[in-house]
Amino acid sequence: MGNFDGQVVVVAGGGAGIGAAASALIASRGATVIVTDVVKANAEQVSAAINSKGGKSVARELNVADQSGVADFLNGIAKEFGTLDAIVNSAGIVGPTNTPLEKITAADIEKVLSINLLGAIWLTQGALPIMKSAKYGRIVHVASIAGKEGNPGMTPYVLSKSAMIGFVKAVAKEVATDGICINSIAPAVIKTPMNANTSEETLKYMISRIPMGRLGEAEEVAEMIAFAASKACSFTTGFCFDTSGGRATY
Repeated sequence: MGNFDGQVVVVAGGGAGIGAAASALIASRGATVIVTDVVKANAEQVSAAINSKGGKSVARELNVADQSGVADFLNGIAKEFGTLDAIVNSAGIVGPTNTPLEKITAADIEKVLSINLLGAIWLTQGALPIMKSAKYGRIVHVASIAGKEGNPGMTPYVLSKSAMIGFVKAVAKEVATDGICINSIAPAVIKTPMNANTSEETLKYMISRIPMGRLGEAEEVAEMIAFAASKACSFTTGFCFDTSGGRATY
């Protein structure tokens, strides 16, 4: 049930970090993986590595914040490959860190929400007609433990991930009888390029909250993603899986 033979899986934000790890793992289990990134060169590097190991993958450029562009892209994938079985959405940005609310601007919030939240909505919206027609689909959005517990000084990011978790819970119920399972993943802080610009003070705070006392690895999150994107995840929908090193256990 965890096998992806014959399936086509789109990974948004697949050019680095968690998305890259998920792309590699899912391809190793038989899927044709469409690695997408807003920077196509990053997607191409991940796709080439997959293909060099005998996997099946292509790289495409995708801006998840573009509603009509996302819909056109997913329809094109379904037409070109004959199916769209799963979407893994790892596209996201951190936004301001260690920044008090008084210094947050409207532009800060709008930029983070346009990618982290609206990107998740547009990917889901674009996929649902295709998946409903097939009576099968899996959608996995990478949220964050910050969306459940909050991180100080990261208001735009926390807002986007909390809203994403709520969105998943709502839309999953809408399509629960259509053979489509939609879930989210809530990692704690993970060793990825996305955290390269996170302040040392914020990183220390986040690690201090993790009982295991360390950063997570992208490959560890990828294992949870692969389950949620597979046929094996058949009676779980609207859920938020934690990969938090014990930070959250609810």
